[in-house]
Amino acid sequence: MDRLHSDPSLLVCPDFTSERYRTSRTPFVSVTVTEAQAAESLQLVWVATNDDLRVQWHQQLAEDVRLRTERERLAEEEATRLRQLRQQEEETMRADERKKNRFKHTDILMRPRPDTNEEDTFVSDFALRKIDKGHFVELYYWTNPGLEEALFSYSTRDDEGLIPSEQDGATVWISAAASKPSKHVIPDRFLTAVDFAQAIPRIVAALEERDWPKQRVLIGAASSLA
Repeated sequence: MDRLHSDPSLLVCPDFTSERYRTSRTPFVSVTVTEAQAAESLQLVWVATNDDLRVQWHQQLAEDVRLRTERERLAEEEATRLRQLRQQEEETMRADERKKNRFKHTDILMRPRPDTNEEDTFVSDFALRKIDKGHFVELYYWTNPGLEEALFSYSTRDDEGLIPSEQDGATVWISAAASKPSKHVIPDRFLTAVDFAQAIPRIVAALEERDWPKQRVLIGAASSLA
């Protein structure tokens, strides 16, 4: 079906009784059909044809709207796809850049240098890292000698050295102190009753601060007292 280029409803039916359309009327004229009847037949044919063209015109307009809407939808989907692709590429580039420059992008633990007169306890980085990972750690680090050793070690350390460590399949940088146990650590079985009395409340508080489940905290405390 050929495409229409104008609205058929704007056309005006010709006057088929005029001299201009004599040639068109002649084939319809006979002994039983007059010139006027022939003109009327031509008019009926024109009107029927124009009605069909009007239907085609409205269908064509509706199809144009559908195709335009579909093109806009596809264009929007393509724009969204390209935007997401750029975001993925940028994220990949940032991830690669972080891998190449791990030291530059690693958050460094900034702990204030403690005052020896502070009432808050200062626990060894090694011990805190152990409980953060859910690993066993000796109660010694929460006894008075353990806390004094951690405070002295931190107060006399000039630089916060960093070393790489594997965590959840990725390499992270941690302080050197957090990777080394105390040289003076005392196994739990050799601690005195006084040591236990000092350490238990402190380690329980540390576990609670790190959102350990209450049940695990209680079990850990009970096992330490056993």
